[in-house]
Amino acid sequence: SLKNLSVATKIPSKLKNKLLNKRINQIYKKFESSFKPKGNYIVAVSGGADSLALAFLTKVYSYRDNYKPQYFIIDHKLRAESSLEALKVKKILKSININSHILVWKGKKPSNNIQSIARKKRYDLLFAKCKEFKIDNIVLGHHIDDMFENFFLRMVRGSGLKGLVSFGEKTEIKNINILRPLLKFHKSELVFISENIFNFYVDDPSNYNTKFTRIKIRNLLGQFQEIGLDNRKFLLTLENLKKSNEAIKFYTEKNKKKNSYMNSKKKELILKDDFFDNSYEVVFRSLSDLIHMIGGKYNSVRGKKIDNILEKIEKKTLTKETLGGCVIKRVNQTVILRKEN
Repeated sequence: SLKNLSVATKIPSKLKNKLLNKRINQIYKKFESSFKPKGNYIVAVSGGADSLALAFLTKVYSYRDNYKPQYFIIDHKLRAESSLEALKVKKILKSININSHILVWKGKKPSNNIQSIARKKRYDLLFAKCKEFKIDNIVLGHHIDDMFENFFLRMVRGSGLKGLVSFGEKTEIKNINILRPLLKFHKSELVFISENIFNFYVDDPSNYNTKFTRIKIRNLLGQFQEIGLDNRKFLLTLENLKKSNEAIKFYTEKNKKKNSYMNSKKKELILKDDFFDNSYEVVFRSLSDLIHMIGGKYNSVRGKKIDNILEKIEKKTLTKETLGGCVIKRVNQTVILRKEN
């Protein structure tokens, strides 16, 4: 019942009345049991059903421990109507006591790889706000259907095990926690929230544009379900892959800790000979992680480039290479990493 909700006595009546709906109540309780932010959080709102549902759920949750979340609407300006939509989303969020701000992607827009570049720009805008407000958490509205799509999208791109399973409830980018508390929710649940709370959500036409690989995969997933690859079986497969990934991660962390050390005076990271005396995947991940740490770039280096470096190290042909904002060189028999000037 509503009175059993831990936040029921704190939230405004306008929101409390929404929870009288039995299904909304059940969805909220499911959300409350899994959402465990450490500190305040920023919520990204696009205007789609998933992000509007997230806005409602996180707002109700904020009364639980007196959180003060910040809400930001991203206007990519990729469509003529996007600015008007952003203003409408801002208005309807205000209707349930959510004050939000619109962040605009300014500058020239790409003609290729649009979705990927837009995603990076979106993160850049949100990271800047994290720094401004000293907040370490960004909450996104990805749901279980997004997780399935992302798995096959990365498979098409040739990702390894780490890439295939990296779309989790919590990941870290540039010391910011990316939280996805809706990964156990289906799209239909989030649509129900948006329709019954706001009577509105933006249906982006790009979601039906088959020139985008993600949309092709979305259509393909429906065919997979017809031959028996349902959500339960897919989640089971994903969990098994995650266990394998955790095992590799354990040995990767052990290798980095045991076989690399920082020369503080020269600001160089030294890799011991034993660093490379591990399975290829452990060495690959260890080197990739350290280049990302030293170089400080937003994205990790492409796998093929790591392969090329490791091949040169194995053949002892490496002299000096620049990769991911990091200088990699061999001095005698030692491999050294330092940040590029």
